[in-house]
Amino acid sequence: MCIRDRANTMSDNPVAIVTGGSRGVGAATAKMLSKNGWNVLITCSSSIEDAEQVAKNCTNEHAEVVALQADVSKDIECIASINKAINKWGRIDAVINNAGTTKFAWDHSDLDSLDAEDFQYIYGVNVIGPFQMVKAAKEHLLKSANPCVVNISSIAGIKGIGSSVAYASSKGALNTMTLSMARNLGPIRVNAVCPGFIEGEWLKKGMGVEMYEGTKKHIQNTAPLGKTCSPESIAEVIMNLIEKSELITGQLITVDGGVSLNL
Repeated sequence: MCIRDRANTMSDNPVAIVTGGSRGVGAATAKMLSKNGWNVLITCSSSIEDAEQVAKNCTNEHAEVVALQADVSKDIECIASINKAINKWGRIDAVINNAGTTKFAWDHSDLDSLDAEDFQYIYGVNVIGPFQMVKAAKEHLLKSANPCVVNISSIAGIKGIGSSVAYASSKGALNTMTLSMARNLGPIRVNAVCPGFIEGEWLKKGMGVEMYEGTKKHIQNTAPLGKTCSPESIAEVIMNLIEKSELITGQLITVDGGVSLNL
C-alpha cells in the first residue's frame, strides 16, 4: 500500500488517531497499527519529544505515523487533530481514545484528598476528551467501510477501585458514554477496553516502587491467569476490536487476567 503525501488526497491505507500516544498502551497500539499497514496520528498533551520518537520508530515503508501535541480536554485541539489527519490522509477509520489522567489518592475513604478542581480536570481529559474527539471525527468515520471507536477505560470504572474516587468515577462515566454512543452512532462501532493493572513506568511512578511491585506480585499470585497486563497485551485487544470484530459494539471488554473476579 502506498503513502500519499499530498493534502486532501485519500490514502490507500486506513487511518487511525491514537490519543495519549507517547508511551504505554498508546505507543504500543500505534506500533501495531503501523505494522498492519495503518497510517496513524498520535497525540499527546505534553511529551511531544517522546511522541515524535514513537512516530519515528513506527513509520515504515508501508505506513506513516506522525505526532501532534494536543490536549483532548480542549475542543479546539480535538478539532485540530481531526483536521490534521484529514488534511494529510483524507480519511479517518478509527479513533482510539487512550489519553487519560488521574490524581493518586488511593484511600477512597479520605474524601478530603480530592476537590472539585480535581474532578473537573480528570473528567475533562477522561470523559469530555473522548466525547470531543468522537464528535469531531464523526462525519469522517461515517465515510469509512468499517468505522470504529475504542475508548480505553479501566476496571476501576466497573468495580469502583483504583487511583482515586475521581478516576474511578470518570471511567464509569466513560463506560456509560460508550454504551450510549454505540446505541446511537451506528454504523460506527464503539467499544471500551477496561484493563486492570498495566505494567509500566507511569503506574510505578504514581504508586511508588514498593506499592507497585507488591501489587504486581499479589496479582500474579492470586489472579486466575497469574498474569498482569502489559501495554502490548492491551494493544492486541484494541487491534482485534478494530480489525476483526465487525459485529461487536457497545461492549466493555475487561482485560485483567481475571483479577476482577476476586473483587
